[in-house]
Amino acid sequence: MIKKKEKSWRRIASLRLFAALIYLTFYLISDKNLACGSVNKEKENLLRLVDDFSRKKIAVWGDFILDEYIFGNTRRISREAPVLILDYKKKEFSLGGAGNSVLNLKALGADPYPIGVVGSDDSGQRILQILKKKGVSTEYIIKEKKYETPIKTRILAGEETAKKQQILRIDREGKAPDSNELKQKLQKILKDAQKKISALLISDYNYFTVKEDLFNHVLPSFKKKNIPVTLDSRFRLLNFKGITVSTPNEPEVEGALQIEINDDNQLLKQAGRLLLRKTQSSALLITRGSKGMVLFEEKKAPFSISICGTTDIVDVTGAGDTVISVFTLALACGSTFREAAMLANYAGDIVVMKKGTATLSAQELKENIVS
Repeated sequence: MIKKKEKSWRRIASLRLFAALIYLTFYLISDKNLACGSVNKEKENLLRLVDDFSRKKIAVWGDFILDEYIFGNTRRISREAPVLILDYKKKEFSLGGAGNSVLNLKALGADPYPIGVVGSDDSGQRILQILKKKGVSTEYIIKEKKYETPIKTRILAGEETAKKQQILRIDREGKAPDSNELKQKLQKILKDAQKKISALLISDYNYFTVKEDLFNHVLPSFKKKNIPVTLDSRFRLLNFKGITVSTPNEPEVEGALQIEINDDNQLLKQAGRLLLRKTQSSALLITRGSKGMVLFEEKKAPFSISICGTTDIVDVTGAGDTVISVFTLALACGSTFREAAMLANYAGDIVVMKKGTATLSAQELKENIVS
């Protein structure tokens, strides 16, 4: 009788243990825990991609702009007019437009090849000096005597011990010559660069270094070699069809489609799908500042990415250049569009917390991914 009871209890204990194992198995493979596991694996993939950034060759074809910063202390109101008198302290220079994308790529460990035009003026010479100082080749930069290098002068002022605020910006703009000679030079450069690079980044700030007819002529050869072509265009988003991906911000999307999105998520999705069709591209990444980003791909649902850090943004200047630089580098390393978008989001979170046209290192990006 005792032996029968022992066998019965053992059977019950075995059944309970079996039930517990089944429950534990289902718990471990539940949606919640699968998601956690996939996030860890996802981050590992992103970190591997960042490691692959090193020495990756990327061409940047676009408008090179000199950013000038003038700092001073406010003294008093002028007697001549109701304006501040500024006590000049110092002047600093950095690169804007395509130049900022080049510096971002360099800071991330890549080998950028800038392709563009500068004038034979002081601003053009300073752009070349900054690039050379950063160890960037300038062999594909064309010097044009009749071209005035674009320069944006920002005047920042404040009390002696206070943080300086921008009070005025002065733009001196020049359009790249629409000459056959310049087009032929650029075509030759693009053909030569194609032999070296893993991706082409187009940075169009509407100074017409990127010629539409030349773009249409060279794009098929890049596609034939499976070289990703990415686009960041301020005003001509719809003029460059067939690119791999473009990365407009929300106001640029509104301008291109002549709509107002505001906070209408449904309208945003419609706009994204429409723009994807109009640009005839494989993907589209719309950046939304503190609201994150939305990725659109052919035959896939939109993928929304929330901002990772704080929404208290310091400065968005040049953040778009960082986003497309990281996105392009990721594609050059063989990433999916989703992985590239996630990396770009992590990178954008860092640079918007820095003042001015900032860059970030691969180490900073990796630390933000794992944090």
